Amino acid sequence: MSDAPHLLLDMADGVATLTLNRPERLNALAPESLDLFVRLLDRVRDEGQARVLLLTGAGRAFCSGADLAAWDPVTGGIPTDRGEGLERGHNLIADRLRYLPVPVVCAVNGVAAGGGCGYALAGDIVIAARSAYFLQPFANIGLVPDVGATWLLPRLVGKARATAMMLLGERVPADTAAEWGMIWQVVDDDALMETALAVARKLAAGPTVAYGLMRQGIADALESSLTQTLAMERRHQRIAGATTDHQEGVAAFLEKRSPRFEGR
Repeated sequence: MSDAPHLLLDMADGVATLTLNRPERLNALAPESLDLFVRLLDRVRDEGQARVLLLTGAGRAFCSGADLAAWDPVTGGIPTDRGEGLERGHNLIADRLRYLPVPVVCAVNGVAAGGGCGYALAGDIVIAARSAYFLQPFANIGLVPDVGATWLLPRLVGKARATAMMLLGERVPADTAAEWGMIWQVVDDDALMETALAVARKLAAGPTVAYGLMRQGIADALESSLTQTLAMERRHQRIAGATTDHQEGVAAFLEKRSPRFEGR
């Protein structure tokens, strides 16, 4: 487990659980936490133990975005270049999540607002507690959406709904988010972590290389032609077909048993 109180990383049975841990601030991300967030994601990517990432928040929030209280207007602490903060922190985190070679499951236990909404929706499988909600509040403070929301939300829910979320800055309840196709599933609050862990453990026991290629392929296909996508699928299938897990999957199918994937 990480020794940093605001971000906790736990590794067990191939599941890397990363918990945003500032419940008293609704898990708002302070500037000094961003570099650690990047480094913990790099550990998940590089150490070879994780076969899935489970991202969640402590307490009653998933993440309320950037910690505005970290900048004090009385002392002139509000930065004039908010883009620099994105470049040095939030954009790096979003990029790391996009290119992780393992699936990402997000357990949204409460408010996911601002950048926190972007992080929640970066998951491959997003499961939300029924009391959770999603919010793009940037217009309320004279800013624009970030952490990839401008790219991601229209692709998830369409231009009309994404635009209304951003311009009006109103809450989208978890049930509505599921109806819109923004997230995969809504469960009762007390069933959230049990459900998310079950999904994460299933993925941790699966064909990890193929999962990573699926993540990459889905993202690439959103910006590619059919011809380009067919060529990408050929490349990825060649890689997946050379894995031990593919051999095991075929053997298990022929022998009418469950496969025992090793993630390689």
